[in-house]
Amino acid sequence: MKMLFVPWKYIANWECIACGKCCKAYSVVLNFQEWLRIVKNYGVDKTVAGLDKIFLKRRSDGSCIFLSKFSDLYLCGLQYMKPKACKLWPFKILSKPKYGYAKEAAYYYGKNKFYVYADSNCSGLTLGRPSWEFANQTVKEFVEIALGIRSEQYKTTSKIALIDYASVLRDLKARRYHFRL
Repeated sequence: MKMLFVPWKYIANWECIACGKCCKAYSVVLNFQEWLRIVKNYGVDKTVAGLDKIFLKRRSDGSCIFLSKFSDLYLCGLQYMKPKACKLWPFKILSKPKYGYAKEAAYYYGKNKFYVYADSNCSGLTLGRPSWEFANQTVKEFVEIALGIRSEQYKTTSKIALIDYASVLRDLKARRYHFRL
């Protein structure tokens, strides 16, 4: 999949729609601390080493090992320890305008200037003039995650209510017994 990057000032809004495309198309690079957390909680077999990087393992269909489908939505099994690369996707926060359109990509955070772009392959992008919420809350949150100032996500993740898997399983089990009667 070819990546074409759009400067943030051409984006009206972004919202994760839990389509799973990013988890199917891209390999996730882990830093050492992320790798340690995943190995400690899930085992070393959930990661794979490249020549100079460590990645999340991918299934034979190319999707992330932690991607799960629930109805028509795709959910991340690492939601509470999601790697920074996943938290930032589809955005790139850079110190130089790598993809052109410097004026349109420029974003000021305090006294610092960054260049913010988004991968146009993301289905959650709505192109147009940035909404106030996108410009002042969503992009800011992406920049703070990139800088390591923030780790929790509010605007930069899916709005799907977290599923209580235990209650879902109890409900399914209850229905199964109910229908057997």
